[in-house]
Amino acid sequence: MSSYRIVGAKRLHGDVNISGSKNAVLGILAAAMMLDGPCKIENVPDIVDVHAMLEICETLGAKIKNCGDGVYEIDPTNINTFEATHPKVKNIRASYYLLGALLTRFKKATMYMPGGCNFGNRPIDLHLKGFQKMGAKGTKATDIRDGIIRIVADELRGAHIFLDVVSVGATINLMLAATKANGMTIIENAAKEPHIVDVANFLNSMGANIKGAGTDTIRIKGVPVLAGGFSYSVIPDQIEAGTYMIAAAVTRGDVTIHNLIPKHMEPLTVKMLEMGFNIEQGDDWIRVSVDDDVELEPTNFKTRPYPGFPTDLQPQATVLLCLANGMSRMHENVWDNRFQYVPELQSMGASIQVVDKVALVNGPVKFCGASVTALDLRAGAAMVLAGLAADGVTTIYQANRIDRGYEKILEKLRGIGAEIEHSDEDMEHVTVDDE
Repeated sequence: MSSYRIVGAKRLHGDVNISGSKNAVLGILAAAMMLDGPCKIENVPDIVDVHAMLEICETLGAKIKNCGDGVYEIDPTNINTFEATHPKVKNIRASYYLLGALLTRFKKATMYMPGGCNFGNRPIDLHLKGFQKMGAKGTKATDIRDGIIRIVADELRGAHIFLDVVSVGATINLMLAATKANGMTIIENAAKEPHIVDVANFLNSMGANIKGAGTDTIRIKGVPVLAGGFSYSVIPDQIEAGTYMIAAAVTRGDVTIHNLIPKHMEPLTVKMLEMGFNIEQGDDWIRVSVDDDVELEPTNFKTRPYPGFPTDLQPQATVLLCLANGMSRMHENVWDNRFQYVPELQSMGASIQVVDKVALVNGPVKFCGASVTALDLRAGAAMVLAGLAADGVTTIYQANRIDRGYEKILEKLRGIGAEIEHSDEDMEHVTVDDE
């Protein structure tokens, strides 16, 4: 376990570079397990979840070489098992992408139920229903017993799949399974997130035939071979970029965030402009600042599937709303229990009332340093942001959860003027980790 100690109320200034997308690279690593030859993946973030996925892939038989500077050579040709039962499968949500990858490779897959952040019911029924339409027949073919998923299909064939709910995970998993299936698969009501497009682009660069990723209808014509042999660079992390944009904002600083895709940030930049922040942007950078005499305007956010506002930025944006002059509303329309971090912010001075799926945020408040806990990855990022804005010292316990998704966060924040350090965690603050 670990903790962060932040001395707040320091304006952030300077430049920060964004790493590769956590959500994209985890899907790409699973997709690499389907290849019939080696590949090279670039811009891989140095984060806990990536290390866990790489370790899982190695236990399947893949050969993985760290070339440095975020570059990995991966050779999956010697994978000899369809069983993903390494304990770390339980630690990360995206391990479930190995279901689609192993199913298309072996026509069977066995793995532990995936883990991840605990903020509500996160079933995988859409994944399993889609696999059944592609050839996994009967309840015994998609079986979950003792926390282990077992899938068997005599043949994987193309199918017409309509997702009852827009689901990023199901969209990627079914896309993986369909890549080598016989015939055409059509996924309707598909999610459109940038990392879905990135996984599809990776597979297409290796010989797949996927069209429509980024729209609500994806068509995949199965191919017998994914040759590999190419290099692919992961897109920048949209959520990391948004977190640093908000870090600049809550400290009333002046920060330029580099190596991002401005189009991906529009759901956040539009709202920040409404609030009174200055936003400048170029081809791959955004600068966030605010005039000294500006009183921030309240606004309302509603989390939605892309191109709506991302739920993974909801806790961070709620911190920002605490500084607005009046009542703001944060509507959470994706996950059931994503406001569990609110009592932590309240202990720092926030005035927030949660009514069903809406947080009513009264501002402006002045955060005060306190001891808080990172209840999940993005809630932990919100605690960092509140600590940066707060008067006094903030200690964030279980900060290892933040390390799951932010590469070199302490180094990057120090580089723009934050006073933040890592320290050993007092065991009295350690609770059972449910991730």
